[in-house]
Amino acid sequence: MAFEEMGQVVEKELGWDDTIEKESSFILLPDGDYEFTVTEFLRARHEGSENLPPCNKAILTINIKTKQGESNIKHNLFLHSRTEGMVSAFFLGIGLKKHGEPFKMNWNNVIGSKGICKVSTRLYDGKQYNDIKRFYDPEKDKNINVCNPSAPAKAFKPGAF
Repeated sequence: MAFEEMGQVVEKELGWDDTIEKESSFILLPDGDYEFTVTEFLRARHEGSENLPPCNKAILTINIKTKQGESNIKHNLFLHSRTEGMVSAFFLGIGLKKHGEPFKMNWNNVIGSKGICKVSTRLYDGKQYNDIKRFYDPEKDKNINVCNPSAPAKAFKPGAF
């Protein structure tokens, strides 16, 4: 069970006789565009695959709140020159990177950042999962109709929801 310590959720092992209360909250979101908040960031290593050599990767937890509840989607950003455009799109989408300017990735500012993403469903081992297909650019994609508006009819401004 997790408990809160100075604003941080701390995980712990459950004992055989502990009291539990948290229930599974997986929600399969319909395909669409959603406001999100980054709630977790982990540094990890991609061991390599047929499509991408070994490289660092960021594992992000993207939280999406809807009327039906909350959905947390794990999203990998691979830190490799082949995928630099996707990493750049993420930082543009949360309002940290500016168009046409070099940007030093600042992972300390990622948790709590907000933006809008396109979510679709993915089939894996016979089960459906939520998958993030893209992060929207607040400068170019100003009129996105999101499925979970936090306020009625407002312009897309990262960090402003």
